[in-house]
Amino acid sequence: MESVGSGMSADGLAPGRCCRLIADINGHARSSGPGLATQARRGRGLQLLDQRQGSRLRVRLLEDGYPCWLEISDLLERAIPAPPSRPLPVGASHIHTLLPQVLAFGERARQQPNHYLWGGSLGPDYDCSGFVQSAFASAGIWIPRDAYQQERFCQPVAVRPGVFALLRPGDLIFFGRPQRCSHVGLYLGGGRYLHSSGREHGRDGLGIDQLSPEADHPVSCHYRGELRGAGRVQRCHDGTTLP
Repeated sequence: MESVGSGMSADGLAPGRCCRLIADINGHARSSGPGLATQARRGRGLQLLDQRQGSRLRVRLLEDGYPCWLEISDLLERAIPAPPSRPLPVGASHIHTLLPQVLAFGERARQQPNHYLWGGSLGPDYDCSGFVQSAFASAGIWIPRDAYQQERFCQPVAVRPGVFALLRPGDLIFFGRPQRCSHVGLYLGGGRYLHSSGREHGRDGLGIDQLSPEADHPVSCHYRGELRGAGRVQRCHDGTTLP
């Protein structure tokens, strides 16, 4: 960690101010309570918003536009003033060359002991979209944080159980109900995808499942029944907030 003496001051927590993290931090879903929304790694940028309640301040993470609440005490210790930053643009052709790095990150993460963690995006414990976002970020590609945002962000690719010829390794597979995407996995090829799933219908962490109807594992069967579609990452997030 960098010197705490160079960190934020309480007087400097003005709306619109931008900062850079000098240590990892937890972002919360609400202004109070234990609910984890996401985690942000050292080096990420954020902007302070005009919402403060109790011990927390609302911020927007600059690489993906994601809003969350931070403990003010954590912010003072783990951030320093910095100019606003945005992700470097990455085009579709370059993204394609970086996908082996994304897939290698996924395999390394799978090999580590891990459990499912709602809001987890630092590892070794992840939620589904936190894992996918982290895999792409490891190659310098920023995509949105949540599964439903990732679905909107991607170029659609046709898929259904047993029919996945159009998919490429590195595509995203989306699951959920007709009304909303609620789960995402990273396609590996051959009908296989890697995802972080929970305890009730999943593996309590990272594991590989199948789109093929011949695969009869209960986790594969559950998610196959909730298959919504697939998508291809063709661009890098520009740091603006998604609707």
